[in-house]
Amino acid sequence: MLSIDIDQFMLELKDGAFKSVGPSNKEATIKMYDVEGVDVREYGDKRVKIAFEDEQGSEIEVALFPEQAKAVATGLEMLEEESEMFE
Repeated sequence: MLSIDIDQFMLELKDGAFKSVGPSNKEATIKMYDVEGVDVREYGDKRVKIAFEDEQGSEIEVALFPEQAKAVATGLEMLEEESEMFE
C-alpha cells in the first residue's frame, strides 16, 4: 500500500495537461507498507539507490550518499542486535 500526503498542493488541469499552481512551499510524506521487493544498487558516481516495490507495483526510490547509506546499515545492524523482531 502506498500513502501520499501532499501539503499545500493544488493542480491545474488545462488543455489536458496538469500544472502545479500556487507557491513552492509544498511538503510531502510518502509511506509504503507491505513491501514485496527491495533493490540496492549504485546510482551515478557518488550515490546508492534503494528501491522499494509493493505488491501492486508501486515503487519508491531513495538516493543516498555513502555516509547516509552507512547510517542506514548501522541502524539496521543495531536493531538486529537489540530488538526481538529479528529473532
